[in-house]
Amino acid sequence: MVRIKSEEEIELIRVSGDLLGRAHAEVAKAIKPGVTTAQLDQIAFQFISDNGAKPSFKGYKGYPSSLCISVNEVVVHGIPGAQVLSEGDIVSIDCGVFLKGFHSDSAYTYGVGTIDETKRLLLEKTKESLYLGIAQALDGNRTGDVGFAVQSHVEKAGFSVVRDLVGHGVGQNLHEEPEVPNYGKRGNGVRLKEGMVIAIEPMVNMGTKNVLQERDGWTIRTSDRKPSAHFEHTVAIKKGKAEILTTFKYIEEVLGV
Repeated sequence: MVRIKSEEEIELIRVSGDLLGRAHAEVAKAIKPGVTTAQLDQIAFQFISDNGAKPSFKGYKGYPSSLCISVNEVVVHGIPGAQVLSEGDIVSIDCGVFLKGFHSDSAYTYGVGTIDETKRLLLEKTKESLYLGIAQALDGNRTGDVGFAVQSHVEKAGFSVVRDLVGHGVGQNLHEEPEVPNYGKRGNGVRLKEGMVIAIEPMVNMGTKNVLQERDGWTIRTSDRKPSAHFEHTVAIKKGKAEILTTFKYIEEVLGV
């Protein structure tokens, strides 16, 4: 069942999303060659906890960490640990915050040091596709309109959209209905209604769209081991224009973009 949120509930998700954006920025400050993914995870856990909130992912269906950290060919759900970031890697940081009864969820993919032009283009087109998808997240549109906008943009650039993983509703639960695929046909799918809150999260591969799950039961990687990028915002469906409830503002202040 899709739950429509009140203005008060949407505001609580926005407050959660602001804290989430600031947590992302703390992690962004530490991303450089030589840092371990476990160190990044600890930064997020400490910051979120110090601000009176809980990391949404930690303990979710047994997930052990506060962040999903996915390096290079890992698409999503990479478990932080001893892995050391190297010059030229790309790394996706996915995080959720649970504050005052509501979750927010967002992801951002970074270059570690200097990255090659193809990786830079992958990040650029994936991020652009997120905003093109959000532009279609309007009252009366359908999830297929969102997915079509994402898919057509990245495929035009020669990249592929993951089919096995999708965006989702967000609220008192981290994952709610409806599912929000990053591919589709205009006019198809679930009808979007004012007051719905969804996470739109393009997962875009440099090579094949096909993915595999590792034996840890979490980590998803590309089947051809080519890099993948992931950007995500939590948004509220409105008439006229979607409202973005999470923020990249603090991240981009750190990155200087």
